[in-house]
Order: sequence, then structure tokens, then C-alpha cells
Amino acid sequence: MANASAKRTAQHNAETIKNLRMGMLASLALSLLLRVLFRRDALRPTTFAFWLYAFSLVPSVFLSRYLERIGSPRRDPTTGALISAGEDLARPGIIEWCFDVVYISWACQVGSGAFGQWVWWLYLVIPLYAVFKLWSSILSPMLGFGRGGSGAQAEADAGAEPKETVSKRQEKLRKRQERGDPRVRVQTRN
Repeated sequence: MANASAKRTAQHNAETIKNLRMGMLASLALSLLLRVLFRRDALRPTTFAFWLYAFSLVPSVFLSRYLERIGSPRRDPTTGALISAGEDLARPGIIEWCFDVVYISWACQVGSGAFGQWVWWLYLVIPLYAVFKLWSSILSPMLGFGRGGSGAQAEADAGAEPKETVSKRQEKLRKRQERGDPRVRVQTRN
């Protein structure tokens, strides 16, 4: 059963990839249907709306294919045995951000077909979030604006006495000693 985790990851990835493909098809079909019904002028290649839609397909398709490629389980062609479960698509970090960009792209594509071109402003969430992550994880700590607060606060914390760390075992022994447990002997230093 040592391979159970890999099998579980492979099954989850296969479901995620299936949902990703269905979402891609659904967003494409719904977006085109809404444009045909409500925004026919956005289907002409001479309009800015058409090119916005076309360019939004690039990150959506590229990242979907990337996620499919890294998350697809590989199996032995002769026996069907699992060789590799692929990357875990439920893992936080870059993979999670790829999904976010895909979902925002789909929302902009469908939303612009239903509500108009102002929905494309939602795409600004992506670079704004990137700037926020860059500031909070790299620039802020480098410049001294990290989680510790201001520089004066960090200096005040440095001057305070350090707290003594006690392991769980030491805490348990201390409690037994306080109760007078005979198993615990107090050692005195001479």
C-alpha cells in the first residue's frame, strides 16, 4: 500500500484535468453564444473587443495545457501500471496561481459577452496580485518592513529577554514534579 498516495494523487489529477477541459469548453461555448446573442459587433475582427477576446484565449489555453501536461499521470503502456502520478494539482503556490489566471480569463471571456467590455478591467486583478505578492514576500522584508513591524519595534523586541523554550517532555516532567510524583527526581547542582 506504499503506492496508495500516488494513486490517490493520480485519481485527483485526472478528475481535475477533466474538469479543466470541461470548463474550457463551457467558457468558450458560453462566451461565443453570448456574443452571438448580445454582442454581435464584438465578433468582427476589426473591433478592439474581438482582439481582447482573442488575446485572452492565449493565457487560458496555454496554462490549461501546462496544467494538463504536468498533472497527467503516466502509466506503463503494456501493463497499465502507474509510473508517475504527475505533479499534485492541489498543491499551493505556482500551480494554484495558474488556476487563478485560468479562472479569471474564463470569467472575463464570459462576462464580456454577457455584460460588455468593462468586464475586461477584472484582468487587472492578476498584475495587482503579482505586485502584492512581490511586495509582501520579497521587497518588504528586504527593506525592513517585514512582519515584525517597524524598525523601532524590531529593536525593542531584540532588547527583550529571550523566552526559554521548553519541550513537551520537559513540560510533562515539570508537572509531575509539582504533583510530587516519585518517578521524578530533582537533581541539584553543586
